[in-house]
Amino acid sequence: MDYQYTLAGTASFSGIGLHSGVAVNIRLLPAPANTGIVFKRVDLEGFRVEALARNVTRVSYATSLMKKGVLISTTEHLLSALVGCGVDNVFVEIDSLETPIGDGSALPFVRLIQRTGVRKQRGRRHYLQVLKPVEVVDGSRRVAIYPSDSYRISYRIEFDHPLIGVQEMDFELEQEDYRTSIASARTFGFLQEAEMLRESGLVQGGSLENVVVLTPEGVMNPEGLRFPDEFCRHKILDLIGDLALVGHPVLGHVVADRAGHAMHFALVSKLLKNKSLTRLVNSRDFRPVLQAVTA
Repeated sequence: MDYQYTLAGTASFSGIGLHSGVAVNIRLLPAPANTGIVFKRVDLEGFRVEALARNVTRVSYATSLMKKGVLISTTEHLLSALVGCGVDNVFVEIDSLETPIGDGSALPFVRLIQRTGVRKQRGRRHYLQVLKPVEVVDGSRRVAIYPSDSYRISYRIEFDHPLIGVQEMDFELEQEDYRTSIASARTFGFLQEAEMLRESGLVQGGSLENVVVLTPEGVMNPEGLRFPDEFCRHKILDLIGDLALVGHPVLGHVVADRAGHAMHFALVSKLLKNKSLTRLVNSRDFRPVLQAVTA
């Protein structure tokens, strides 16, 4: 799309935070062109926290933002939904420290955006186009991004569990495909780790209504899985949300192997640190790049 988009109206959603367990209300409001995604803590006099890499504070089990001590936690599902629906500019009013988890996926936010509608703005959309390969490696795990003329993700996960094992998916970001293939994939966790996480102050709001809970043999959720590879799809959902923190839609091919929030953000940081690796382009000055062949 050549132009930027914002919401056509105001949308509201309520729930609890996955990790805090605290009740929270959010409102999504239209924002002017070139605003980006900006959180406003209405319980703290509307203090603004921009959804940008410079404000990232924690990337363990979720991606959290902080500016001058003001926290916005577990942002990745909402950010993923906004990117997946093509929303460039929005104010997110929030009255607590963590976004609502909904059903553990991005689907509640996607439905909210669909009901509200979007509106084209006068400002042209700028993309962050990757010019050179960038890689982050942590032992046998890795995530990289290569030059491409579209936003493509190839993700591989591996867990020693009968319902997971090795799962791989290749996905090119298009709004309709995002809504049908990625948005409804839920976050997941292992039953044997739940008590340890609760003792650490995490997943205080977790339940079978918002997390796929894996037992050694299967899942506890009575409805089962939404996709056989729901776990890999959710990793792609998270990655799209985390890469939103570059501040612009991405043109590049991301290849991830057993990565996660910390490695996603390490890739974002590396991309932004060296200006020779990327360029900002719009539809008028877009020039195709040679797509790298990746394994």
